[in-house]
Formats: sequence, structure tokens, C-alpha cells
Amino acid sequence: MPPTRRRVLALSNALVAGTLLSGCLAPLSSNDPGTNVQTVTGTGKSNPVSTDEAAIRTLARGNSEFGLTLLSSLAETDPNENQFLSPFSVSVALATTYAGARGETRAAMADTLRFPFDGESLHAAFGETDERLETVDERADADANRGTPFQLTTANAIWGQEGYPWRDDFLTTLRTYYDAGLNVCDFQENADEATETINAWVADRTEGKITDLLAENALDARTRLVLTNAIYFRATWASTFSEENTKRRPFTALDGTTSRVPMMSQSDSFPYAAVDGQQLIELPYVGNEVGMVVLLPKKGTFEAFTSSLSADRLETLLGEMERTDGSIALPKFSLESSLDLGTTLSDLGMARAFSPSADFGGMADIEETGENLSIDSVRQKSVIEVDENGTEAAAATAVEVGVTSAPLNPFEMTVDRPFLFLIRHKPTNTVLFLGRVVDPTAGRSD
Repeated sequence: MPPTRRRVLALSNALVAGTLLSGCLAPLSSNDPGTNVQTVTGTGKSNPVSTDEAAIRTLARGNSEFGLTLLSSLAETDPNENQFLSPFSVSVALATTYAGARGETRAAMADTLRFPFDGESLHAAFGETDERLETVDERADADANRGTPFQLTTANAIWGQEGYPWRDDFLTTLRTYYDAGLNVCDFQENADEATETINAWVADRTEGKITDLLAENALDARTRLVLTNAIYFRATWASTFSEENTKRRPFTALDGTTSRVPMMSQSDSFPYAAVDGQQLIELPYVGNEVGMVVLLPKKGTFEAFTSSLSADRLETLLGEMERTDGSIALPKFSLESSLDLGTTLSDLGMARAFSPSADFGGMADIEETGENLSIDSVRQKSVIEVDENGTEAAAATAVEVGVTSAPLNPFEMTVDRPFLFLIRHKPTNTVLFLGRVVDPTAGRSD
């Protein structure tokens, strides 16, 4: 696939980060001028596998199923805590890892991550989804009035030990479908500098919202590969909330305590549905290709509803929405999340990928090295801020590989108890961010 303008700029920025910090050397695009920066990429495919609309939506459904399962599993550990993540970012980072998996390790990853396709068909679907996401903000800017910003960017990068025998097929897949060349690092001698370089790349791709994805000493001489994905989103509501209408109103948290929180409100026409006592509404952003869906279970059923919510059920609920006049009252909220997903993913079925029996022989010639590769950790940090003007959200994921209904008309929806929310790209039905809010006062100072 030809490089877009954003991809060229992203590669240029990666080059800057690589030359400033000596922990890693950044890859070049075919459009970059000659420099002394080392490049390690696959050969690329002149005729990569293409995909169609049905495949894109099938991938999105699988990603939704994985995200809902992951959110439910995290909630079981801390039921009274807010949860927020980007299932899309986790899936993309692990899809690049999956490109080098073999045998039972590959099968377990596909099952856990709900990948509907195998081989190049899967990677082509991810690549096409990313291509469509890249152009959303350009269309939103064209449709919106000046002064109503919209930004949605994604980026991938691979960081590998210098001198390691990486397989060309693996690098070619990453270059072709994920626009990710291999940044050459020396984890054995400069792990701290490599950590700083990777964190700088993440901070740049998330507009400074995530600055320390990898903690100090996260990487060491055992590290051979780090696969990263970053996503940044900032958008204005298509119909903004007036700050004058924001009032403190009661919100009952999951533990039964009640507090008064800043509650935004407005009356307008929105996609809305009421099904079996559950209410859901979509608040579109400028451009109308991306929207936030808020799902409010009926009183006393939050845990039962969220634990039983599947991708098919979600798709059915979304299909019930019709544009309806009504009013919405929604808390302002901000969430920050720092997740180490290794144990959770293992419990969901990916244990082999983290074990000494993992098979990532598709990444590198392990017979030459005499080493076996396995996933050391999967980390994600994410943030979101929702206010009267719109939403700003970011997430970054790192995979570290080391050696061994009928609508009411008009409706009234007051979100005064625990709720779920998701931000989705409507043309592909891709869930970019997903969360549950059981206490909107957490993380806010007002």
C-alpha cells in the first residue's frame, strides 16, 4: 500500500527520535533522503492481499468480542474501580506479534484475540482498517466549521535487538500491512536508552498524554523485541454541551454511595434506543464518522448486564438505535489506566505465548541463536477526558518479547449510575476505546 502523508511524517518523526537517543536506530521510508541510520525491513509486497467490507466488519466484531471479554475480566479483579482501555490498540500490537507465532502458540493467540482470519488475510484486514481510520480526520475537517478540531491517528513501531536473525517474511508482513519497519536497538548494552527512546516515540504519537509506557528497568539484556501501537483521539461533539447547563447532580456509584458530580446536559436529536430497560445513546463527533455510545443498564442490573454483554448483543443493541428527540444528562469524567495484561491474557487462553514452550519461530531463526522467544509482558496505558466540548483520549500498548427495542419519543436519559461507554468508528464498526464508569468522581478535581 502506498505511504500516506501521515505515514511519511510519522516515519520522519521516528527518525528524529532515533537520532536523538542512541538506544535505537529508526527505520527509513522509501521517501527519506539517505542518512547513516541503519534500516532493517522486509522486502515489502508489490501486490499485497486486499480485503473487502465484509472482512473489515468481521474483524471489528471479533475485536469487540475480545474487548468486552477483556473488560469483563479486568472488572472481576476490581469491580468497584473504573476501567478504560483500547481493545483496538491491544489487538494491533498482538497481531504484529502473532505474525511471528507458530503452532499451538499461534492457535491459542488467535482464539483468545478472536481473530476471524489467519495469515495475510488477517493482516490485510488490520491494514485496511488502519487506512480507513487515517482518513477520518481529513473528511471531518472538510465537513466541519473552522475551530472544531478532529484528530484520530494510529502508529505502529517494532524495536528489535541489533544483529538478531529476524526472518524476512516476518519483517515483510509488518512493513506491508502495519507500516512498521524494525528500529534496531541494543537491549543488551543500552536497555535504559532503548526504554527512553520507545517512551519518547509513544509520547510523540499520543501528543504527550502517555509519557512512560515502559517503566524504568522494564527492558533488560533478555529483551529481544518490543512491538508498540499508539492511538490518539481528540474531537469536538457535533452538538456541544453548554457549560451553563452543567450542574452538580447525584450519581450513585456501584458500591451504593451517592455523590454530587458535574453533570452535562442538552436536548437534541440523537441515535437512541431503549431495549428491555436498558438505554443507549450515541453522541457523534464532528464529521459523524466517530461517536461515543453510552449504555445505561436498568437499575440494579449493571454487573449482570456487563458480564453477559457479547459482541453480537452489542451489535443488536446498536442496530436498535433510531434518531430521536430527547434529553441527555451525562457526567463529565476523566480516566487513567495502567494495565499489565499478561496474567489476564494468560487466563483468557494465551498462557502458552508467555511460557517457555512458546513458539515464535516465525520471528527469528531460533536455531541459529539457540534461544527460545516468549512474550514477557503486554502493557497498556490509556487516558480519556470527556467534557462539554468533546473528548480527548490516547492509548499505547507494548508487547515485550524476551528469551525464555422501540425508541421513546421524546426520551429522557439521565446517566446517574454506573454505565459503559465506547468510542467507535462507525463505517467499520471498530471499537477504538471501551470503558466502564462506576464512580465519575475518581480522577477529577472539580
